[in-house]
Amino acid sequence: MNYISFTAPGGTPSWGVSVDGTVHDLGPSGKNLADSLHAAVVSGQFGALSESDLEGAPTHQESELELLPPLTNPGKIICIGVNYRTHQEESGKTGQKAPTVFTRFPDSQMGHLAPAIKPASTDKFDYEGEMALVIGKEAWHVAKEDAFDHVTGYANYNDFSVRDWQKAASQWIPGKNFPDTGGFGPYLVPAEVVGDVTELTLETRVSGEVRQHASVADLYFDIPTLINYVTGFTRLHPGDVIVTGTPGGVGLFWGENGLLNHGDVVEVEITNLGILKNTVEDEAPEA
Repeated sequence: MNYISFTAPGGTPSWGVSVDGTVHDLGPSGKNLADSLHAAVVSGQFGALSESDLEGAPTHQESELELLPPLTNPGKIICIGVNYRTHQEESGKTGQKAPTVFTRFPDSQMGHLAPAIKPASTDKFDYEGEMALVIGKEAWHVAKEDAFDHVTGYANYNDFSVRDWQKAASQWIPGKNFPDTGGFGPYLVPAEVVGDVTELTLETRVSGEVRQHASVADLYFDIPTLINYVTGFTRLHPGDVIVTGTPGGVGLFWGENGLLNHGDVVEVEITNLGILKNTVEDEAPEA
């Protein structure tokens, strides 16, 4: 089952399960099993629903809905930088002893098909196709061998980056938190459905051109290491998100015309997780 969050036709934020393009509304505008997909994760309903739970739920066509980030307001979004060897090599940041960590704010996110807004203050707007994982239970000082027990689901992510703001100082947070720059979705897929994540392939395309292509197995710090490290300094709660890093091939190092401009269509596709698609739009001039 592919779980999604969306704005229902009446304007109510809701969530549900998409089956072959038909969305079964399980949120406030429908069967109301939980207030949000985040609440379903917290309550343990996410990943545990059966076909009988969908019975009696109103349905919508996915193509007619405005999709939201699967989790619109996670408590924490922990992002990992330069976590594929190919990206380390192109950026000259090899030999890391510990993961590079920064945070993204929930209100910087947008869903599938929403525009990615290129800020007026930059000419260095970039893409970073990534895989995100969602925590399903309280996590604190988690041993590597227990790490996957704390993962409830996976999704596509695009950590659109404002490079000049990112590189203005040693801390990256300014370049990673402009509004409408955190593409998330379209689905949150239960971990048991995804299976072995090391068998997944991530690909990022810009207006049809393949820019990034890698196996998730190529992560420099693998998922158990990331969860062990992150929970060594902060408690994670159900619904928190870890964005695991991007492969080589980002626009900054692609060469001439590698960076993004108005009208570019960026797609992030991961095996069994769907395709996250966002079109770049210039920030509207201030009134």
